[in-house]
Amino acid sequence: MRTDETILRIHQLLIDAYGEPAWQPQEPVATLVLTILSQNTNDVNRDRAFARLRERFPSWELARDAPLPELEAAIRPAGLAPTKAPYIQGALRHITAQRGRIELDFLAAMGLEEARAWLLDIPGVGPKTAAIVLLFALGKPAFPVDTHVHRVSRRLGLIPDRVSREKAHQLLEAKIPPDLYYAFHLNLIEHGRALCHARTPQCARCFLPEWCNYAHS
Repeated sequence: MRTDETILRIHQLLIDAYGEPAWQPQEPVATLVLTILSQNTNDVNRDRAFARLRERFPSWELARDAPLPELEAAIRPAGLAPTKAPYIQGALRHITAQRGRIELDFLAAMGLEEARAWLLDIPGVGPKTAAIVLLFALGKPAFPVDTHVHRVSRRLGLIPDRVSREKAHQLLEAKIPPDLYYAFHLNLIEHGRALCHARTPQCARCFLPEWCNYAHS
């Protein structure tokens, strides 16, 4: 595992390469739905599906109560519509049952672990989805781990090579300073897309070879 000084150095090099993104709050329910749509697809198709969903169902109540085939048709660009549509409706119905209306802003007043536990109680919501809502929509110190973050973190020795994505959330939250979560998360994704590819990483162009276990294997 890397030292705090190494993490700060990696963080700075990532910022030098990709910039330092500024956090802007997002609407929590929209973030939850976007995250469900994003599974196993790219950002372009995710955003197309979300735009079609909102055009067809201007309120979350309409999406919640829609005939399932209509919701599936609206989100088809994101792929796996027969799986994602029931998850979306299930989440919206769960929120309604717990709160009487579809909103998640109340989570901002909760502590991190209480808010995380509330989100994880929603059917189909796992650690990554919960962390994305907490970090991106509510500004809470949660560190989401997607495929890119998991791969790059293992190669850089931030987490053990065989650790699961679920366990990686806890390890990275414990290791990375909370005020770095937002930029570090986004820049690890950017690095995974730009250079540290799964099958053909561009090691010759990488600026992090000093800490890369993959490059030295």
